[in-house]
Amino acid sequence: MSRVGLKPVEIPEGVELKLDNNTVTVKGPKGELSRELHPDMKINIEDNVLTVERPSDHKEHRALHGTTRSLINNMVIGVSKGFEKSLEIIGVGYRAQKQGDKTVINAGYSHPVELEAIDGIEIEVPKNTQITVKGIDKELVGAIAANIRAIRPPEPYKGKGIRYTDEYVRRKEGKTAK
Repeated sequence: MSRVGLKPVEIPEGVELKLDNNTVTVKGPKGELSRELHPDMKINIEDNVLTVERPSDHKEHRALHGTTRSLINNMVIGVSKGFEKSLEIIGVGYRAQKQGDKTVINAGYSHPVELEAIDGIEIEVPKNTQITVKGIDKELVGAIAANIRAIRPPEPYKGKGIRYTDEYVRRKEGKTAK
């Protein structure tokens, strides 16, 4: 049994947390996030420490307990420190560049792939083979990074494609002649 829901969430200096019925709003130095939580979960705030309580030990409530705590914790971390995912592009002629508020990726297709700017998400291109996605919403940062990776996922023979910086790509050996 997971005990994630039992851990308290520390609220750092400069972060303000508001509860309104089932809606939690977290305001911090990097921005503001708001999310509607399950009505069965009870949230208590005392001395800059937030705890989540469940009404019973039913399977559904046990699952929601840890999920609710993690969602709130991710919101608090997001508005105070932010989240970041970095990707690298590997392959001859594969590159990325910023053009105004658009990010243009050449990944071996007959056309360049253009990514529009999204509110609350910052896409940086420090080198033409690196992309960094930054933001305060962990879900959105992960989703945008996954969409960029999906443009050209790494292939197992030469390892060409777009991958996360810390991702290990399992390599395969090519066919051998008789």
